[in-house]
Amino acid sequence: MKIHRRALIALALASGLVAPSLAMAEGTIKVGALATLEGPFTVLGQDGMRGLEMALKEHGGTAGGMKIEIIQGSSDASPDSAVKAARKLVEQDGVQILIGPLSGDEGLAVKDYAKTQPNVTFVNGTSAAQDTTLRDPAPNFFRFSTDGAQWMAGLGTYAHDVKGYKKVATVAEDYSFPYTQVFGFMAEFCKAGGTVPSKSWVPIGNKDYSSVIAAIPEDVDAIYVALGGADGVNFLTQYQQAGGTAPLIGGSITADQTVLGSEGKTKDFVIGMPSAGPIADTNDTPEWKQWVADYKAQFADGFPSPSLFAHGYYVNTKAVLLALDEVKGDVSGDQAKFREALSKLSFDTPTGKVNLDKNRQAIADIYLTEVSKGDDGKLYNKVVKVVPQVNQTLGIDEADFLKLGAVGRDNPSCP
Repeated sequence: MKIHRRALIALALASGLVAPSLAMAEGTIKVGALATLEGPFTVLGQDGMRGLEMALKEHGGTAGGMKIEIIQGSSDASPDSAVKAARKLVEQDGVQILIGPLSGDEGLAVKDYAKTQPNVTFVNGTSAAQDTTLRDPAPNFFRFSTDGAQWMAGLGTYAHDVKGYKKVATVAEDYSFPYTQVFGFMAEFCKAGGTVPSKSWVPIGNKDYSSVIAAIPEDVDAIYVALGGADGVNFLTQYQQAGGTAPLIGGSITADQTVLGSEGKTKDFVIGMPSAGPIADTNDTPEWKQWVADYKAQFADGFPSPSLFAHGYYVNTKAVLLALDEVKGDVSGDQAKFREALSKLSFDTPTGKVNLDKNRQAIADIYLTEVSKGDDGKLYNKVVKVVPQVNQTLGIDEADFLKLGAVGRDNPSCP
């Protein structure tokens, strides 16, 4: 009986008798793709996968002379599900590189898991909790997308100085990414002289916002909302139904197409809502316009404009492919050559140039926006201002920034 050479290598790998570099000689690199494909953030994960597919298609499905085999993993935005999916991809499916996860707490958990797998390289999806890279980073975890505090660059000052909001309440999901978003917004808003007398934290997947809405002080000038996917749609709908009249300020995930692209009566309610983040739907650069056109051509079932999740997975996947080209597909040994190439990457994306700091965290442009209605009746984020090359410490000296403390329910505070 003849046994195919590929089967022999697979058998040898399983028994630990041959190094992964021999499998690489077969011409394929296994890449894990981890996203929230179940739970309340399913729609976010689906668009993240569209972004990954775009990068792979753009690169011809190969990098460094090697075929890229994508193995998909699914989570529900919880840390346990993300680690379980990552463990399966790494320890059972044998991926050499893992792209993901999507959500904040997931990123913190996968970072810690990455430390136990030094021979695998982890590259972020869109997980944007600050401490995934700022504090106690993993040497094999790279993030070419900016974090949630970076996404808020310019928004707090704009809300205070231009919109005239002096007193703002916040409503956000109760986990690390919204903590990071609120931190980024308040860092500027409080410095400008604003106050935040009320913060409401809600669990992911919350359906009933009546008690949250009732707790919002009546004398606030605006409400800052950082709720994603179905959570964002549910809050906006129920706040409008309750007769709420306070203007809204959008966290990045609330002003994203994963919320704006939903159907319902919330549309006119959010027109004029300021926000900020890594993308702007009405970006008029040729690079962004071409990327949007490619997205629409490739995904008839997609959003009117690609979401920040499509963008994040696209950028992180592109980084992987460019680095593989740089090292001619060599991910042998401890992947030192590949990781060095990742660390030194500086490349253009549909939203501008991106490169990494010493913690392997992205430095990139951020877009201050306002929600507007297009000629087609759809909602889009209109560019107000581009904040160039925002770093993770928001332009503050790193030592001074770290003294501000880790983000959380009570940090920062300016009641």
